[in-house]
Amino acid sequence: MFPRKQASGYEKKQKKKKQEEEDKVLRKTMGKWILKNRDSLGDTIVENLENANEVNDETKTCVDEEIGDIIENETEVNVNEKNDHIFNEPNLDVDIYDPRVWDGLDAKFIDLLVEKGPKRQSNLEYPIDKLGRHFSSNFYIRVLSNGEKHDRNWLVYSKDLDKVFCFCCKLFKTMPSRSLLATEGICDWKHLSEKLTQHENSKEHLMNLRSCVELRIRLTKNQTIDREIQELIKQDTQHWKQVMLRIIAVVKCLAIHNLVFRGTNERLNEDTNGNFLGLIEMVGEFDPVMQHHFRLIQDKKIHYHYLSHKIQNELIQILASRVKDAIIKIIKNAKYYSVILDCTPDASHQEQMTVIIRCVDVSNTPIKIEEYFLEYRNVVDTSGFGLFNELKSVLTSLSLDIHNVRGQGYDNGSNMKGKNIGVQRRLLDINTRAFYMPCASHCLNLILCEMANSSIKAKSFFGACQCIYTVFANSTKRWNVLLDYIDGLTLKSLSTTRWESHIDSVKAILSQVSKIREALLKLVEVSDDAKLSRDAESLALGELSNFEFILSLVIWHDVLLRINVVSKKLQSEDMCLDIAVKQLEGLISFFENYRINGLNSAIIDAKKIAIDMEIEPIFVIRRRLCRKRHFDETSNNEREHASPEEYFRTDYFLVIVDNALSQLRSRFEQLQLFQSIFGFLFNAIKLISLDSEELKCCCENLENALKFDDVSDVNAKDLLSELEVLQVMLPSESYEINKPWNFIKILEFVKSMDMFPNVMIAYRILLTIHVTVASAERSFSKLKLLKSYLRTTMAQERLNALAILCIEKNILENISYDSIIDDFASKSATRRHFK
Repeated sequence: MFPRKQASGYEKKQKKKKQEEEDKVLRKTMGKWILKNRDSLGDTIVENLENANEVNDETKTCVDEEIGDIIENETEVNVNEKNDHIFNEPNLDVDIYDPRVWDGLDAKFIDLLVEKGPKRQSNLEYPIDKLGRHFSSNFYIRVLSNGEKHDRNWLVYSKDLDKVFCFCCKLFKTMPSRSLLATEGICDWKHLSEKLTQHENSKEHLMNLRSCVELRIRLTKNQTIDREIQELIKQDTQHWKQVMLRIIAVVKCLAIHNLVFRGTNERLNEDTNGNFLGLIEMVGEFDPVMQHHFRLIQDKKIHYHYLSHKIQNELIQILASRVKDAIIKIIKNAKYYSVILDCTPDASHQEQMTVIIRCVDVSNTPIKIEEYFLEYRNVVDTSGFGLFNELKSVLTSLSLDIHNVRGQGYDNGSNMKGKNIGVQRRLLDINTRAFYMPCASHCLNLILCEMANSSIKAKSFFGACQCIYTVFANSTKRWNVLLDYIDGLTLKSLSTTRWESHIDSVKAILSQVSKIREALLKLVEVSDDAKLSRDAESLALGELSNFEFILSLVIWHDVLLRINVVSKKLQSEDMCLDIAVKQLEGLISFFENYRINGLNSAIIDAKKIAIDMEIEPIFVIRRRLCRKRHFDETSNNEREHASPEEYFRTDYFLVIVDNALSQLRSRFEQLQLFQSIFGFLFNAIKLISLDSEELKCCCENLENALKFDDVSDVNAKDLLSELEVLQVMLPSESYEINKPWNFIKILEFVKSMDMFPNVMIAYRILLTIHVTVASAERSFSKLKLLKSYLRTTMAQERLNALAILCIEKNILENISYDSIIDDFASKSATRRHFK
């Protein structure tokens, strides 16, 4: 037997009965929140408005300790009932724009719906019925006999019922209607087109449509029968919007400054009610709107105060959603983007992965390179497979195409940069155009670490620097002794992770080494601790009285200062490949010159310091070791008879400098690869200097690098033709030797010409590739401020919302307050006074 295509009569009756019961329950639920009595509504609004106009000296004393005893009850209550002194928010969520709740509405609610009009949700996936059919947005359009199209703005789709209704007939029918569009709705998609045509030509529909249009006109012109009450409603709405405006401003202020919202209670005028209520109270001391709001609370005339923690969380989520939507819009307009990932444990000992997106915003002038924070992800599996799955999940949830990734950057962890099973390898398997770039600043940090561990003298040097700091820092009395002798930089501890920051410690010792030695000798005299006296004397008469230690201070100061300057420049958000290549080439050139001339200049500077400290500027003569040689072993007379200065040069100075040069060349091979692909686009001088053959070769190389599955981002022939024209069109000032145009200025010129699409694509991809992951490290600084040891129970959703508000505060400042209030009001039917 074939299955029945249509339901039987009994099934239809049961379905109708069930639907009527559901509608009845919904009407009863909404009835609790809708005022049925027009007179009582008018009296309430009039009374509230009269109170709002009373702004005199008494308003200064209306917010007193009695408000702390007022009950904040935002659930279903009676005015005369007692409450529990806690701010609560009703958990009711009814969509007022759903046609299934429109039966039996009062005039006020009908006015609201007509004024706002029917709502349609875009990009909605319609469910398929048993016959394999579903509703289509094409039914919203009526095609006239002459081919013109007319919008059926009266047609409304209910996603909960999977039915369509007539907006005007559902609200304005005066007698039982034969059309299902005015009663139960229609879900017969096969014959819907015919039924819509019959309905829109019926007399009943035209009469109801006329009533709807006339009411909308009267509402627009403020000519309704209850005009005075409507005016009072608008004034009351304006008052509530002003209250909500101040609440949103307080939420924004606390979120931007990483401050805690709640205290141990939620009562006004109490010491432990938190920053949110504290700021609200402060605003109420000077603002008449909030004073009137507090007076209404005190007089128990309102029960929806919108000061509870639920309202705070809801506003935080709305603001964060708006900021993230704005970021996603910019990324999608840019099309190409890079992903930056990094992980760190938080205060609750959970591994947090930060997701940063870098893109080029060409929609504005000047063109900007942006790095946006999106969210933290709590990861359990920190392997390359687990982190890659988290990355795919994030991109999918944000509707970002993984094939548009043109760069990926991580730290130097094996699970991230692994060439076989790391995240970069797994992403390259899916998208070969996702160029991997290790963090340049992190590579410099590792180079310094290798330099410091390459020599025994270097290890001993940094150990002595840390020991000098420890002697003074472990006691406030000892630190005061130090401050009595120095008046400049204070001593700094050595960081175990940021090696370039060692410059702070070395610089503090080098600039006042004689004063530090005097402080150590004074500490030997005043200290009662024998071990401490021994350590201080050893440092004062040992390292700080040794010429080789003074020379090491000068050498490491020169090296650390140069590397720290380069590292700081590389950490800027708009850092590009051409500048990074120049900086690293300059650093290599510095070490090559320093290897030849650095030691001699350092000795000269060290001798000046030694003479001022009355230290003999000589190298320590070491005892020669005599050992028995084998019969066939030749003697190395040059090394055996080398001077102490030559020993210092070969065993210490050259070791650290050569180690730096080898590490710089090996760790930045990827930058050399990028330079071979994009180097001809770095500046106008390089672009102008290429002839046709060289330019053709560069364009073909770029096309192959940007090709995946026989599809390339640029066409080599078209790119060659455009670049040849661009070479002629570039102004002479663009290739001046002193200050040539970089590729950002070239891109702005190309954008203004609007005739080089392939050149635009090439430069956009070039600017998309990042150099460092410093933005990820900066987001971890915010993570430590947000999720401190006092806030370890914070939910992940709230953490992400607060993080994006404080990190992307520039976007937050551009969001309209009105849009936030509209979003907030649409969340619940009880917030009708905001509409």
